[in-house]
Amino acid sequence: MGANISGGFPEFDRNDDVYSRKPRLVDVPENCVALIMTRLDPPEICRLARLSKVFRRASSADFIWELKLPSNYRVIAQKVFDEITLRKLLKKDLYAKLSRPNLFDGGTKELWIDKNTGRLCLSISSKSLRITGIDDRRYWSHLPTDESRFQSVAYVQQIWWFEVGGEFEIQFPSGTYSLFFRIQLGKTSKRLGRRICNSEHIHGWDIKPVRFQLATSDNQQAVSQCYLNNNPGNWSHYHVGDFKVTNPDISTGIKFSMTQIDCTHTKGGLCIDSVFILPKEYVKEVIGSE
Repeated sequence: MGANISGGFPEFDRNDDVYSRKPRLVDVPENCVALIMTRLDPPEICRLARLSKVFRRASSADFIWELKLPSNYRVIAQKVFDEITLRKLLKKDLYAKLSRPNLFDGGTKELWIDKNTGRLCLSISSKSLRITGIDDRRYWSHLPTDESRFQSVAYVQQIWWFEVGGEFEIQFPSGTYSLFFRIQLGKTSKRLGRRICNSEHIHGWDIKPVRFQLATSDNQQAVSQCYLNNNPGNWSHYHVGDFKVTNPDISTGIKFSMTQIDCTHTKGGLCIDSVFILPKEYVKEVIGSE
């Protein structure tokens, strides 16, 4: 029994009849622990912080989290926090807040940073897009839904000229980013607790392809075309294209669009939720989880 309770007491070595205490993990100086943590990923730092009070205090050092934040984190943070809040926050707390989705621009956009890469992630709601004819209720309407992170989607019942576009500008951290439209054929609702899809207005998307375009302020461009033929009632992410950011200290402007302007036929029965701009390495984690 005695052997089982000795783990909580200091261990000693006998050397020439002199007992010396063995060093333990908790004896490592706090500043040394903090330096080690600069080499670790944020999830690893958080796990180590649970080991002891010394590790927990070390994990709060500003210089650790300054290295984990994007180099231009102030520009990103200013989109969602005022200057007084920024000055009060420890870098650890700022990192924690930025690694979760933050609404801004009147709740029509959302940003966060990827914990693995430190790169910027964006979601832009349908209410922040330029949609031709959106104010004409004969063609378009905004539908409330809990299937959108913005609690609302744009729904086109029938239209001749389909044109949806948008733009955004910010200092992106360096890396490659992918842009997607999140859309769904048909409109869904719940009846007696069951999700149902109304597909009566779906038409015209199999006659001519939809054209997707992306252009950046440094002349990167991407164009793709495809028919919208995913199963009604299922949200799909249509890849528009990729762009690269090499200088995080220069703002990158992005313009994107989704059009089908062949007026020989009408098209309709489509929900538009949002546009995603994500680090290319992070796409599967975000889109795959939906």
